[in-house]
Amino acid sequence: MNSQDPVVLTSDQGITTITLNLPERKNAIDTAMWGTLTEMLQGIRNDPDTRVVVLQGAGGAFCAGADVAKSKHNEHPIPRLRRIGDVALALFELPVPVIAKVDGVAAGAGCNMALACDFVVASSRARFSEIFVRRGLSMDFGGSWLLPRIVGLQQAKRLALLAEVIDADEAHRLGMVTWVRPVEEIDEFVTDLAHKLSAMPPIALEQSKSLLNEGVGTDLAAAIRNEAAAQAVNFATEDATAAFRAFLDKSDPPHYTGRWAL
Repeated sequence: MNSQDPVVLTSDQGITTITLNLPERKNAIDTAMWGTLTEMLQGIRNDPDTRVVVLQGAGGAFCAGADVAKSKHNEHPIPRLRRIGDVALALFELPVPVIAKVDGVAAGAGCNMALACDFVVASSRARFSEIFVRRGLSMDFGGSWLLPRIVGLQQAKRLALLAEVIDADEAHRLGMVTWVRPVEEIDEFVTDLAHKLSAMPPIALEQSKSLLNEGVGTDLAAAIRNEAAAQAVNFATEDATAAFRAFLDKSDPPHYTGRWAL
């Protein structure tokens, strides 16, 4: 893919990186980019070589949200919002771990895009805002579902109704950010985290991620049934046998493949 494309996809050692690449617009996403992101995420979902995804923005910004000025205004808003929703769902439902590397602004859909990831690593200069009401709009990109589950209902109302801009430390305190790192350290930190995750057993990671995502909307009995079904899948992989053998032998963790053992 051309490095001048508005969205750049690269892969290395099982780590796939999606870079929003319009730094002059703080990586605001226009109509065409939503379609590109959907196609990329669908491709990643079906790529057996991808073990981890890193989502980032170029040029010292993560994403300023949807680019309203560049969007097609002769189109009804329903299909436009459907495209945004398609990206939100595809990102949240990726079977592999997803790391949002947030440097600079993450506003509106850009803020909720970060929240849809499994981990958010923010630089010390990152800023977050549910900016929608300042534009006369209500939340999108799954924010009405994601935000209260992460920060609680009252804090979600504070962020959504006041459209405050909060710094990385405040976002970390609220649970929106997993780690905060100095600007000069964030690249190395995210790379190390991605490699740690890529070395984990992929089927077990996928099952655990799915259980946690589904668990927030179900009761304990259903969660336990889902856990049993997932564990049966794990037992049927080479990874479970290799991990158990390494535990008994007190040897180094094995190379996990995710291969079916039956």
